[in-house]
Amino acid sequence: MSVGALLLIIISAFMHATWNYLAKRSNSGYAFVWLYMLVSTIVYAPLVVGMFIFSKIHIGWVEMGFILGSALIHLAYSLTLQKGYRIGDFSLVYPIARGTGPVIVAIAAVFIFDEKITATGITGIFLIVSSIFMITGGLQRLRKSNRIVPLIYGLVIGVIISGYTLFDKGAVAVFLIPPLLLSYGSILWQLVFLTPKAIRNWTKIKYDWLKYRKEAIGVGILNPLAYILVLTAMTFSPVSHVAPVREISILIGTFMGTKLLAEGFGLQRVIAAGVMLVGVILVALT
Repeated sequence: MSVGALLLIIISAFMHATWNYLAKRSNSGYAFVWLYMLVSTIVYAPLVVGMFIFSKIHIGWVEMGFILGSALIHLAYSLTLQKGYRIGDFSLVYPIARGTGPVIVAIAAVFIFDEKITATGITGIFLIVSSIFMITGGLQRLRKSNRIVPLIYGLVIGVIISGYTLFDKGAVAVFLIPPLLLSYGSILWQLVFLTPKAIRNWTKIKYDWLKYRKEAIGVGILNPLAYILVLTAMTFSPVSHVAPVREISILIGTFMGTKLLAEGFGLQRVIAAGVMLVGVILVALT
């Protein structure tokens, strides 16, 4: 992997952890999601216009179907993520969601793409599962506390992440839909889906804009940009190299939660995130 690609991925990882940190700080729900979707739609519209001007883009029923399907999965992800952040620690929900996603993808790939899981992959899965227990404080603390619900949310988000990963991979790799078109179209449809509810609850929209304006703008810019940087790195670097390095965001996000949000199990969760990162790398390398 070149130095340029490595820098792009590391910057992307910081952006991904940062926008999730901002989403956690908002402590909001659908209104905040609608606001940052609106910001993304406005900010990245010139890129999409330029793509249509300088490239030959075909949008048929297949492309529209994948864009719509991607939008539905990503909308479920965005709303579930906000709910998870409202009830659980960022340093718990974020690493579990990001760590379990690759495991589910790896297992699903065995059945969908007829891939094989090697001993290295099995070791990685074991490390990820072990790190989840470390992050939650172990079975005893899990039973005696309110961490089980955030844990479930983290796992559900991980399932959704694996869903849109497999779905979007098929869209861009098999049906050759341009990534920017897929991403922007998905954001646009999500905005459309949420707009009727936003109009009915306009007071909540105005409240969130006044209170969480900076967070909404930050997420609206960083969320798509982090993904665009990864896609750029993939154009001149192997995906098998990009994917594991990208998951350094697990360690960054956990550190943000324990230090910036003063959440519990600081050092223990950072160590657990490091173990999870190693597990994700092993799964990716398999």
